[in-house]
Amino acid sequence: MGKTMTKYQLDHYKDKVKRQFDPMIDEQELLVRKFKTDATDRAVDKLSKKIGADKIINKFRQAEKMLEDARASALTFFDKKKPKGEDLNYEFRRGREAELSLSDCETQLRDWASKLAQREIERRPEGLKLKQLKDLKVKAIDTVMEAGAPEQLSIALDKVSQKVGLRWDQDLQAIPNFKQ
Repeated sequence: MGKTMTKYQLDHYKDKVKRQFDPMIDEQELLVRKFKTDATDRAVDKLSKKIGADKIINKFRQAEKMLEDARASALTFFDKKKPKGEDLNYEFRRGREAELSLSDCETQLRDWASKLAQREIERRPEGLKLKQLKDLKVKAIDTVMEAGAPEQLSIALDKVSQKVGLRWDQDLQAIPNFKQ
């Protein structure tokens, strides 16, 4: 059996796995994020109508708009009617926050829709590719940690890397017209 690897060698191989796979994973995650955002937006509308939240949210939106208009009117009225040189009291300037807002309802609905969209994305080709890239990265790190010798490790990692179109021990090309 060949020589065993040091912790530093293992760390080097793990770092190299990350350098190879992380850029591809990041790129795929960006693609998936775009699809998830679109799918979440569609799912919010569908889910809202399906569970009847759209009617409640529309009523809430109208009520908040009326409340906002009433607050603005009250502020304008009392600001115009206040005695010269005096400020409105602190409580009036600060206003009172409602415990539940339209935004709270919409945020909850968006959270639920986001989870539905994530499940939908996982079935799309982009989501499947992202899962495969992450699985291959885990496989490569497992290979590093389970290897006995550097020679075996390079061969095993080359096999894993080839599945995503990479070469493990790829030579760098010379820079054209590079003169010292």
